[in-house]
Amino acid sequence: MNSGLDPITLTISSAQEGLHKRFFTPLELSEAFLRRINELNPSLNAFITRLDDSIKSDAIKLLPKGEWSLPLYGVPLAVKDLYETRGIRTTAGSRFFRDYEPNEDSAVIRKLTDAGALILGKTHTHEVAFGVTGVNPHYGICHNPWDKTRISGGSSSGSAVAVAAGMALAAVGTDTGGSIRIPASLCGVVGLKPTYGRVSLRGIFPLSWNLDHAGPITKTVRDSALMLQSMAGYDHLDPSSVDHPLDEFLIHIGEGVKGWRIAFAEGAYIGEANTEVIAAVDEAGRLFKSLGADIVKVNMDNLRELALANSQMVGADAAAYHRDRLSEHPDWFGDDVRERLEIGRALSSTDYSLARRKQIEGRNWANEFFHKFDILMLPTTPITAPMIEGSDAIAQARQLTRFTAPFNLTGLPALSIPCGFDSKGLPIGLQLVSGPWKEVSVLRAGQAFETVSNWHNQFPMG
Repeated sequence: MNSGLDPITLTISSAQEGLHKRFFTPLELSEAFLRRINELNPSLNAFITRLDDSIKSDAIKLLPKGEWSLPLYGVPLAVKDLYETRGIRTTAGSRFFRDYEPNEDSAVIRKLTDAGALILGKTHTHEVAFGVTGVNPHYGICHNPWDKTRISGGSSSGSAVAVAAGMALAAVGTDTGGSIRIPASLCGVVGLKPTYGRVSLRGIFPLSWNLDHAGPITKTVRDSALMLQSMAGYDHLDPSSVDHPLDEFLIHIGEGVKGWRIAFAEGAYIGEANTEVIAAVDEAGRLFKSLGADIVKVNMDNLRELALANSQMVGADAAAYHRDRLSEHPDWFGDDVRERLEIGRALSSTDYSLARRKQIEGRNWANEFFHKFDILMLPTTPITAPMIEGSDAIAQARQLTRFTAPFNLTGLPALSIPCGFDSKGLPIGLQLVSGPWKEVSVLRAGQAFETVSNWHNQFPMG
């Protein structure tokens, strides 16, 4: 293996430096990750479909071009199996779509490949993205690389595992109640949910038309900014896309948080988190204070109602999208997903209307809140990764989305970054949230945290 080609330690930034200095080629880089996948995927089950031959072919095509100006030139990525890929099966983790081969790429995949990225394969997802455990009755269990007896989180299970275990430089996922940030937190990597409407959803299987977000999973905050720069942008063919000016996400990323007002979430709702999680977030608050930020404790008990409204809307929207499949072949769904779809189908129009009203109120609250504060910090998940054995998928969904779902409902940008480990050696995630369209703020805060911590440099299965 060439010098500098250890997949577990490489980031997009370090890999690009190696490519530009010709320490290795895009083909050699891709082959290093394919070897890593060969070694680990049998036990972790991060990939549903592998693209060994096509990525080698695509990498060879890049060789004579040497197009260093491409922002993701030669970068091997993993893609959640919810994103449509032309001529490559896209299962959505479902029996219904096990043989589905789309005729064209999703908008995001086209953007990424136009930016020079190479696709390693399609990653494991909780069935139709409706769950957070990564236990799929059709495609098996996606295991946490820190402890294979524990869940990876979901629904972007394979994407987080692939990045954490060094099987991909970065990955893309989707997030409707926490499905990027939850597995990022449980697997010790960085997960970014942008503002609703920032990234096109065209060509991505929906779970909720009103709450779905697409975003990256990476090893570092800088890598998330690099990915978002290529993923983001208005798409007039996507009704959920918003024509908002596109920021340069890297320009101010290293300028720190000195003088910022950071809201530190507290109260009964936050206090229900595991004590080790709370301790790690407390320490993160002290680190931000050492960086010159003003830390202000704020009661965030209002998140409880926002999380409940998000859960109700997800269930009803998912039941609407899958209504024909649920009526014609309910037995084709796994038990937990079928139960959640039936709960969503039974939700009254009154309850749905009240949830939508809560969404409007939540967005209004957020606009006011982030006039006062630059960032809100809180745990990503209230617990670390639970055991697979005996795990109740529906109960885990309620538990693990407590602190993430409110920011799907409000559509705010939210970033999960590693901030420690519990006594069992399992990663703990810190969530940073800001106002609409302020991805630059969460990325800048995350980058500042990485400068005074080393959690993002801890690797499983090294």
